[in-house]
Amino acid sequence: MQDKLFFASDYMEGAHPNILERLVQTNLEKTPGYGTDDYCESAREKIRAACCAPNAEVFFLSGGTQTNSMIIKYLLRPYQGVIAAETGHIQGHEAGAIECGGHKVMTVPQQDGKLDAVGIRKVAESYLQDDNRDHIVMPGMVYISQPTESGTLYNLRELEEIRAVCREYNLHLYLDGARLAYGLACPGNDVTLQDLARLCDVFYIGGTKCGALFGEAVVIPQPGLIPHFFTLMKQHGALLAKGRILGIQFDILFTDDLYFKIGGTAVAHADTIRKKLQQKGLELCYGSPTNQVFVRLADSQRQKLEESVAAGFWEKPDAEHTILRLATSWATTEEDVQKLLEVLDSL
Repeated sequence: MQDKLFFASDYMEGAHPNILERLVQTNLEKTPGYGTDDYCESAREKIRAACCAPNAEVFFLSGGTQTNSMIIKYLLRPYQGVIAAETGHIQGHEAGAIECGGHKVMTVPQQDGKLDAVGIRKVAESYLQDDNRDHIVMPGMVYISQPTESGTLYNLRELEEIRAVCREYNLHLYLDGARLAYGLACPGNDVTLQDLARLCDVFYIGGTKCGALFGEAVVIPQPGLIPHFFTLMKQHGALLAKGRILGIQFDILFTDDLYFKIGGTAVAHADTIRKKLQQKGLELCYGSPTNQVFVRLADSQRQKLEESVAAGFWEKPDAEHTILRLATSWATTEEDVQKLLEVLDSL
């Protein structure tokens, strides 16, 4: 297995060398716990500056599912649910974590992984026009991700339209940024961290998939939106005692634009892979421009590819074909990409 090329996901490596170096340098220091140390505060200030949100609350959590379940649970009232695309991460790949927290995921049709303002409005209006609405789940927030589960991106106009509908129907807007570095670095992207801080009630900046050992940075632009979030983190086992480990990682990621640079490298490698697949006449799926490449293969081609390449299973569109995901990361090397291209040439 170790001889295979690994393109199954973007969190298979450890951490960026700059992070490891800083962790070693600070290893024997003694600092206050639970994210109250100077490294965490430095990281918060750098994130606030990058978001142009000087008053934002910033919290560091360990992983994406933990983050999604906590934010959704505490933004919503007990009788409310969250609107998400039918392909949204909280619907398909979090083992019912949101429902386990007591909230329904209200799925709506998507286009290439994205929601639109029209679909959200339909859900909100359907609830308001239902004479039995006191007996059903009330929509209370909208969940989106950037990039989406299909590797696609919302543009600024789309986000502004979604924000307008959320305001009209009093819905919170929450954005999952697990792979945000790859979205921000995409040449066609026109959405900035400043835009997210302006348009979202809460969003998070992904670290686990974007160069950190682990960790996500939750940004709440309006202080106090979720009262006592620090204490809620403690209740849910989400408050890391050695909090500085998270702070140091994000402090490094937001030094000298590292977070944006490593995303760009991954996207460039993915573009190279996309070009080769197109040259081979293979079908690309979903229109992803980011670090995730989705390709439709005959099952015989899949079998041959997986002899030497670890790819991610996505779906079976029919009995003879499979859609696989090839994901690059901040750590993907030119050498491994070239080896993958040779394998693709043989299909």
